[in-house]
Amino acid sequence: MHKVIVYLDDPAYARQQMPAAAGPTHWVLVACAPRMTHRISKWVSHSARENWRAKWADKLFGAVIPPLQERGDAVTPVLAKGPLPELTRLLMAEHGTEQVLDVRRPKAPDGPQPGNWAPGALMGLGALLILGLD
Repeated sequence: MHKVIVYLDDPAYARQQMPAAAGPTHWVLVACAPRMTHRISKWVSHSARENWRAKWADKLFGAVIPPLQERGDAVTPVLAKGPLPELTRLLMAEHGTEQVLDVRRPKAPDGPQPGNWAPGALMGLGALLILGLD
């Protein structure tokens, strides 16, 4: 059976990006929960963060696993709790596979792109022109 490790964070995006396997496949699905800011620890306990991560992963796996199992594929869900390179080495050794897919949704770039004006900048420029005319 062909084994594949897949990193994912969005079920809809993952379904679009995951290739259809030719034969029976064992998918090792690794849920990569969104990062929380370092300031959240002031307001939320560690156990509450872990509970949220577990619920988030259950929801993700609930959307991704059933279609794979309907095809007859085996699925092993894993929740990432540490650095991905270390987890990848452990999973590769455990499952004896070399194939790793990263189908996480790409992050949006921070801030406006060069040559593009942000809406707030345009409004500020308009207000400056109005005040300058008075």
